[in-house]
Amino acid sequence: MTVLRHYFISDDLDDLEALEEQLEEAGVDTPQIHVLSLDDQNVEGHIHLHEVNSFMKKDIVRSSLIGAAVGLLLSLSILAVSGWLGWTETKAGWIPFIFLAVIALGFCTWEGGLFGIQTPNKKFARFEEVLNAGKHVFFVDLSEDQEEVLARVLPRHPRLEAAGTDKGTPRWITKGQKNIPTLLRETLP
Repeated sequence: MTVLRHYFISDDLDDLEALEEQLEEAGVDTPQIHVLSLDDQNVEGHIHLHEVNSFMKKDIVRSSLIGAAVGLLLSLSILAVSGWLGWTETKAGWIPFIFLAVIALGFCTWEGGLFGIQTPNKKFARFEEVLNAGKHVFFVDLSEDQEEVLARVLPRHPRLEAAGTDKGTPRWITKGQKNIPTLLRETLP
């Protein structure tokens, strides 16, 4: 099932809070709804707003995956070159080269993550000017069967400015974000 992310821009956190409450009442799960803002303290003051956490504001995940891909290529190169040149035919065998390959993979992944900490999330980079102007970005991930809920609720919020769509977070991830806390609360003392 395809999930589509809808972006909206607003300067009114009270209106965004009302929108989130209306979407939740209509059956949209809280993990599907987020508010991106540079005014974190003001967003925290609105109990029903689900803020984008600071980890997701940065490009850590994407950069770490790129680093891991580079590390995997480097690791495979280390293993291929050491085997091809016959360095593995000593008493030590493959062990030092496998160890070096694992270290190279870990180092590249770590470096990718460090680069990502310094970089804004690529999905949110297009909103940098809007955020710097003091506005807020509201986005909601909806499956095809939930699209009509948004169409019903939007007319009540005429000040919202549509800011496009994008590929959303897969449904199984948002369902997990909703169900895991419940599972832990019910199974752990």
